[in-house]
Amino acid sequence: MAEQYDEREARKAYVRRRQRTVFSIVGAVLVVALIASFLLYFGVIRIDKESQDSVKPNYGVAVPCAAKNEDGSAMKWSDNSTVPVEVLNGTKFRGLAGAVGEALKNRQFNVVKVGNYKSKKVERTTIYFGVNAINPAYTLNQYFTDAVMKMDDRQDRTVNVVVGGSFNNLRSESEVKKQGSTIVDFEGCKTTEEMQKAGLPKTFTHTQVN
Repeated sequence: MAEQYDEREARKAYVRRRQRTVFSIVGAVLVVALIASFLLYFGVIRIDKESQDSVKPNYGVAVPCAAKNEDGSAMKWSDNSTVPVEVLNGTKFRGLAGAVGEALKNRQFNVVKVGNYKSKKVERTTIYFGVNAINPAYTLNQYFTDAVMKMDDRQDRTVNVVVGGSFNNLRSESEVKKQGSTIVDFEGCKTTEEMQKAGLPKTFTHTQVN
């Protein structure tokens, strides 16, 4: 004689199996999370800070807002010919600063000197400038795809670009023009007063143009 089918017991058995499956999955996830936490804590797994910073405005480095017109409106990009630029090679590749300098001259920048930086291990191209060259620095920066802008305590108008290992090529004039005729601030930029109050790093020896 065939056993009578008990729907209630079958449903209970199904629920128990489902609960065991859910608990097993949750337990496995918690174990993986715990192991990952230990690996991060003891440094076995490292989060690439540079990758995180690359998605932040100016690669996570504080940057001043561009100077504005008296009415608070955005100013136009500086004329390239009025921007004194010193190009320094921060890599082991000979002639890189010279090549970048020539490319900037072709874009009408006033390249005052080409030379070598004190380090040959600069990873990211860096643009150094002072309080009197904020807009010129913004103007120069728009030609680079990889540069980070860093303000120091210099008082002259020279803008230094230290070419790093991240450098690939400059933007073309047509690409730059697509960015509009007025300077666009970096998101989260600070006033010059805020930058100075926080403390600006000392500048390094460079060709000064006043």
